[in-house]
This record gives sequence, structure tokens and C-alpha cells, in this order.
Amino acid sequence: MKKRILGIDPGTGICGFGVVDFITHKSPRMITAGVITTPAHTPVADRLLDIYDSLHEIIDETQPDEVSIEKLFFNQNITTGITVAEARGVVILVARQYDLPIFEYTPLQIKQTMTGYGRAKKKDMQEAVRKYLNMAEVIKPDDAADAVAAAITHALMTRAQYSL
Repeated sequence: MKKRILGIDPGTGICGFGVVDFITHKSPRMITAGVITTPAHTPVADRLLDIYDSLHEIIDETQPDEVSIEKLFFNQNITTGITVAEARGVVILVARQYDLPIFEYTPLQIKQTMTGYGRAKKKDMQEAVRKYLNMAEVIKPDDAADAVAAAITHALMTRAQYSL
């Protein structure tokens, strides 16, 4: 059985994405990873439209079966948190337009799944993703690696269900 999972690390300025194939009894294979960037000082509505359009292109090109999104974590800057929440809303909307199942994981869950440590640093996450996918180089930028980690986390959390 094969599952193609689109992982998303939401953000308004930088929205990471990664698509990974998980095939029964085979090593997982990364299809693509990258970031959607929107110019600073652009109206938020325009930035959200860029994310919306880009996600449609990514889904059309990669045809994922499911979407795994990093849940919002409010730190100290509530203004940034609000715009990230708006970007997450766009991601959820686009996934629903394609009738894709949506799964959400906290940053803590993703870090613990990938590294065994809930306070792992960005470099630790990049290295964990590299090792898991048996890649020569880490995925850059870290937002893309975080998105791939979200996809891997979902696959690992549901592997018994899919016999991965």
C-alpha cells in the first residue's frame, strides 16, 4: 500500500511544504520539498492569495493522499501567531477543496517523533529528517525540513493503520 503525504509548516512569509511517499515494506521516498515565500510589506490578503495559489499548484502536481499540518504554537508574539493562523486557515481550506484528509500535530509531537526530544533545535530536526529519508544532505531551508518532518510524523503515528 502507498500513501503520499503532504506536510506543511505554515507561515505567511515562509510556508514550508514537503511531499513524501510511504510504501509498505519499502523505504520512504521524498517527492519534493520547498517553501512558498511571500514578499514582506505586501498586504496580508495578497500574501494569503499567493499561498492559496501555490498550494493548488503543489497539490495538482503531487496528488497527495493526506495532509499533515503543524499546529499553531503561540510563543510571545501574538501578532505573528495571528498571521500564521491565517496561513493555516488557507492550507486547511485548500486541502478541503481537494477533499484531502487533514491531520494536525503540535511542534512538540513532531520534534519528539523525529528526535525523541521535544525541544530539538532546527539543525537537529534537519538531521533527523535526513537520516530518516537516508539522504546525503539535509533539506534546506529548515521550514521545508519541518514540513517533511510533519509528513513523517503523520506516517509514523498512523503506520499500523496503513501497514507502513
